[in-house]
Amino acid sequence: MRLKSKPPPRTLDPMTVTLRDSRVAEALDRMFAEAKKQTPLLRDRQDELERLSSASAQERADAMSEFYIPVTPEAGRLLYSLVRATRPATVVEFGMSFGISTIHLASAVRDNGSGHVVTTELAATKIAAAKKTFTDTGLDDVITVLEGDALSTLPTLDRPVDFLLLDGWKELYLPVLQLLESQLSPGTLILADNTEMAGTKPYLDYVRNVENGYLSVNFLARDADSMEISCRVDN
Repeated sequence: MRLKSKPPPRTLDPMTVTLRDSRVAEALDRMFAEAKKQTPLLRDRQDELERLSSASAQERADAMSEFYIPVTPEAGRLLYSLVRATRPATVVEFGMSFGISTIHLASAVRDNGSGHVVTTELAATKIAAAKKTFTDTGLDDVITVLEGDALSTLPTLDRPVDFLLLDGWKELYLPVLQLLESQLSPGTLILADNTEMAGTKPYLDYVRNVENGYLSVNFLARDADSMEISCRVDN
């Protein structure tokens, strides 16, 4: 996949923090509030969601098309800070949902003055809502949405991947990482969310095996869940 031709460097006020822009802050406040209201509904549908564990990725995406299931505000700020610090040219996100994490990544890219976010999503409802939010917040020019199965759309990405966020279906973390592995350079950061979930075990076993070329650490991202941050140290 070829992204749009590279725009001229963006001129920024050194005090600019896009997360504090009223359009971005109001969108995030609204989305986090809506996600919080959905928590009881998710609990009520837990049995149904467990039955969907053997369904196709598209079937699960359709069943979850109304739910946010976002990163926490703290995890969002972590993503922003890491992208600001590492200044990646291309950020890839597996699992956009309604775009909360995407907004944090794109805000950091905007404040860096260069870079682009490529994100993936299956659910048409979420894609439409997220694209509107990206336009409303003024971040649409630094975001490309790959619509459809990430295992089919990500192979079209024809450039190095400098930062990778894994936050889609957990059993696909390892296939997505391995699909992009040849495009990772030493120093690339990979963040995986919800690593207390059983489906992430093959991924965790892989990145924690030093023979596979990663240095990895796990940390709490919320009371009962964690994130894994891995650095590509060898290719």
